[in-house]
Amino acid sequence: MTVGSRAVDGTPDRAMTWINGAIVAVAVLTLVGLVAFWPRGDAPDLGLGHLRYVDATITSVTTSQCRSIEVPDAFSGCREVGVRLTSGDRDGEPATFTVYDTQFEVPDLHEDDDVVLLDSPSSPDEVRYAFSDFQRGTPMVLLALGFGVVVIAFGRRRGLRALFGLAASVLILVVFIVPALLRGSAALPVALVGTAAVAYLALYLAHGITPPTTVALAGTLASLVVIAMLSVLVGAVAHLSGLSDEAAQTIRVTAGSIDLRGLLIAGFVLGALGVLDDVTVTQVSTVQALLRANPSMPRRDLYREATHVGRDHIASTVNTLVLAYAGASLPLLLYFAEGTAPVGRLLTRSSPSRSSACSSDRSDSSCRSPSRRASPPPCSPRRTPRPGTATATVPIPALPPTPHPAGTTSGRSTSDPKIPTLDQGGARI
Repeated sequence: MTVGSRAVDGTPDRAMTWINGAIVAVAVLTLVGLVAFWPRGDAPDLGLGHLRYVDATITSVTTSQCRSIEVPDAFSGCREVGVRLTSGDRDGEPATFTVYDTQFEVPDLHEDDDVVLLDSPSSPDEVRYAFSDFQRGTPMVLLALGFGVVVIAFGRRRGLRALFGLAASVLILVVFIVPALLRGSAALPVALVGTAAVAYLALYLAHGITPPTTVALAGTLASLVVIAMLSVLVGAVAHLSGLSDEAAQTIRVTAGSIDLRGLLIAGFVLGALGVLDDVTVTQVSTVQALLRANPSMPRRDLYREATHVGRDHIASTVNTLVLAYAGASLPLLLYFAEGTAPVGRLLTRSSPSRSSACSSDRSDSSCRSPSRRASPPPCSPRRTPRPGTATATVPIPALPPTPHPAGTTSGRSTSDPKIPTLDQGGARI
């Protein structure tokens, strides 16, 4: 559909022809990329395949004194929790597990709570089970159904198509992007191919195969390429290692072929797509609305009015993103608020570990408090392990640096996955 010499989205017909050709070419490249990077072979073992979980309902919680795991022949406070198993090979049978007072990651438990337990069949019955999480299946299903009902009620047919687009996006993420990255494929090409496929499916399913959608898709794809290049540049200049959390540190040990910096950059590209499709589709819709209101509007005025709306959209989106990340990180912000590290140091850290708040004095009680699940900072003893695990708990001193050949300064301690590879003449630390 055209208005004068322009398509309904305000794009000249000749430009629209070029855009259509580019979209077809990128679609072909995306299909080639899907075939080339499609996950093949076995994924590396991350050490999680042996974990088993069972459902249970708490029947009793008793405060007691239990034999300490850290100190022989000593006792420490604990809670003896009785449960009735509701799944697994012992469905319907009673069982117990222990929560030590030093297991700060375990929340308060009450009778009739539905919980998920870690099952270690090879361990004795008294330490076979350990708390893992609460059962949230029913609330999450109801929340998802409510979300779908609201989207369809307000968006109607387009809302239903948007849900199909969401399902297709999740399918690409689960079937292609994650398995390909797990098998060591180059992270950035996989991210670009995967996000391009998501953009095609999500936009065309939600908004139909129309010229306005094609223009929005072209803007999205071009922006993804720019973001990928900027991400690579910033990652190199800022020495982003990708070792920002314990999951990445575990991957470094168990799946050494995965490029963690590339994985971080792939995350940047994937996360940017969620903002881009919103901005590009809204801008195209704005141009359409302006043309419907005044089909004879000059191109300069059309550009000026659409840009005005775009600036407002960008300003509100920035605020939305900041508040969303702040809301998801409130506990971390509270922790930083009481820290002694300079604000500039906190804002430029790639890893919000507790070691930033630890002083060099090992007597600092804030460093002795065991609260992390794994990889504690050098000034912290290891947390009391969950019952059912085979590891003992002993205070671990800071490891000495790995010696290097004379005249060199590069390398890292292979025993500490948190430390990235350091090169001579590289980053300042």
